[in-house]
Amino acid sequence: MRDRILYSFPVQLFLLHLRKNLTLVLVWVILLGVILEQLGVVLGIPFLFLDPEYLHEVSWLSFFLIGVGMAILTMAFHMTTYIMDGRQFKFLALVPKPFIHFCLNNSIIPLIFYLIYSVKFIVFQMDNDLPSDWEVLKFYLGFAMGSLVSYTLIFGYFAFTNKDFFIIFAGTLDKRLRKVRFTRANVLSQYKELKAKKDEVVSYLNLNLKLVDVRPDISRFETTKLLRVFDQNHLNLFLIQIFLILFVLFLGFFKEKEVLQFPAAMSVTLLLAILVMLVGAMSFWLRSWATLVVFLMLFSINYFSNFSFLNRPHEAFGINYESKPAAYTLARLDSLTHPDTLAKDKENTIRILENWKSKFPNDSLPQLVIVAASGGGQRAALWTLHVLQTLHQKTSGSISKHTELFTGASGGVLGEAFFREIYLRSLSDTSIDPSDPAYLSQISADNLNPILFTLLVNDLLIRNQRFEYRGYSHLKDRGYAFENQLNINTNKILDKPLEDYRKPEFDGKIPMLPVTALVTNDGRKLVISPHSMSYLGSSVMGKTGIDEKKQSIDFRRFFAGHDADNLRFLSALRMSATFPFITPNVELPSEPVMETMDTGLADNFGIQDALRFLYVFQEWIAKNTSGVVLVSIRDSEKSAEIPQTEPPRIFEKIFIPLKNIYINWDNIQTIQNEVLFNYMDESMLFPLERIEFEYSPELVQAEELSGSQETMQRASLNWRLTAREKRSILASIDSYRNKKSIQRIQEIFPPN
Repeated sequence: MRDRILYSFPVQLFLLHLRKNLTLVLVWVILLGVILEQLGVVLGIPFLFLDPEYLHEVSWLSFFLIGVGMAILTMAFHMTTYIMDGRQFKFLALVPKPFIHFCLNNSIIPLIFYLIYSVKFIVFQMDNDLPSDWEVLKFYLGFAMGSLVSYTLIFGYFAFTNKDFFIIFAGTLDKRLRKVRFTRANVLSQYKELKAKKDEVVSYLNLNLKLVDVRPDISRFETTKLLRVFDQNHLNLFLIQIFLILFVLFLGFFKEKEVLQFPAAMSVTLLLAILVMLVGAMSFWLRSWATLVVFLMLFSINYFSNFSFLNRPHEAFGINYESKPAAYTLARLDSLTHPDTLAKDKENTIRILENWKSKFPNDSLPQLVIVAASGGGQRAALWTLHVLQTLHQKTSGSISKHTELFTGASGGVLGEAFFREIYLRSLSDTSIDPSDPAYLSQISADNLNPILFTLLVNDLLIRNQRFEYRGYSHLKDRGYAFENQLNINTNKILDKPLEDYRKPEFDGKIPMLPVTALVTNDGRKLVISPHSMSYLGSSVMGKTGIDEKKQSIDFRRFFAGHDADNLRFLSALRMSATFPFITPNVELPSEPVMETMDTGLADNFGIQDALRFLYVFQEWIAKNTSGVVLVSIRDSEKSAEIPQTEPPRIFEKIFIPLKNIYINWDNIQTIQNEVLFNYMDESMLFPLERIEFEYSPELVQAEELSGSQETMQRASLNWRLTAREKRSILASIDSYRNKKSIQRIQEIFPPN
């Protein structure tokens, strides 16, 4: 009995995969690591599978689609391993519906994944504060139904084609294959290799899930049966591959239809399924040449990707890419920060400050408020908006009136920009309440599904769809998908060109908001603002002369010949929040080409720009205000306890240096900002007070402010938040530290 189990088909297939197909097994291992929250937690990848969102809600339908994606990936695994290894088990040639029998016996690895996923899914959702436990059952039934429907259709296809091809078409296919010398030679060479091998399988599971013995008289059937099994199943695999690829291409034409934007996890599983099937097909056809051919293909793709028809730039929308590229040289950067230019920009900003001051009584010296918000994806956007709304409400709008500058990075800038636009509209429409919580739902609505869906159906292929924005045509990509979804989520109130903010900023109605992006070419900042701010990138006094390295580039002046004022403001926000691989680096029309990404790498908290502004205008501030309040909105705890460390394992030692850099990047910037702030606080001629707000779910948990027993896990760095993550962000405003900060704000700006 022991040998009957040990040499059973399921066990032998499992051992074969561990011995030969580790790459395919690794796909499942990685997915298990994600599901068990061991991989990708910081980026929120596990929640894409455990709490998927479709049409802006987590529902049985979103889990149904996850079930479909899992089923397709599982069938890709079965088909690939069958094509690669099915020939080793010659008894399959005599079994009715051989591929279906193969799938049944090949299900140990997928079954392990399904069982672990089911347990983790139920535990996660039971702790997700749903209205009823029956919701969990409904979600799981949706997942199960999606899988069952997919398996039924796919197995139905194979059952139908197996029967027809064996009885009717096998002979025709055999004649056709005889005409293809490579195919015939490949199959016969495989057959010769197998002839000498001993079949080690003594039993297999039949369709009734019973363990039955393999027929002992296989040898007299194997030649013809093996070729016929190859004929029909290779054709089936080929047709399914073609169908999936054509299906993906078809979806690419309708990628902006929300109903076709699958949950992000389904896009991932579909992509993995296609890759797995391609691996199987190449391994079968190319045999021992597969590695060399794949290497040559990758080399060729890398080489030809530099050609214009494949290497199409990811653009910022609204500017002119047809004009002659701007010279991106040190001489040009120096010319844009000439002392006369710096003086001109400084004078223009002083006029803006004068207009801001005119909102207050002539005999008063108002407090100047600057808000600096840190980056951090959608969690930072939601947290920033929540803090700004709370302060606006607690001071009856007084602090918003006193605020004259917003700085920050990534999601923080997005939250500031959204609040600023709402506030601007409220000045002319009293029905608009900037503190309305509905805006929190808008800024935190899912923006990841369309990005990953566009990556699957568009960006991995040759991009060819275009759209027009204010007279200029641009290619659609996942950057466009990000902007388009953000535009929809925010009711299109941010969809305007950069120049539309010039007058309200100049009149002092709303704070200035220099949107910054990091130039990957040399590490400088690109400052995007309707008012040129060259003084943020060069010493105003110019004591270091030509030896000074310019620190930033003024977008309007640098790209003046490319209709810079026409830049779509949503594109500016995207450039500031370009997270690697999620949204593409924007390429700007310069020579050499300027590429930009998330500015958080240089200044994730916006403190440097805020202090630089105070330094440049210190004389005006000292004369015309009673002091400055710097509101710092952080999406992390500033002074967390030093964590305990365990002796590292051997493999951990390899990654510890990189891990330490990543973990401490916020701390490094925080310490640098602390040094800068202390210099400013001790040297300025005006009072400078810093008031900080921190998103810290750990403090919320410790202070029992969440209102439930759930673990307040830190929200992921992502463009999609789960309901639990949103609750942890919103609850953080009531932590002890943040309440003290609110009280201090109210003391300075008492509500009416």
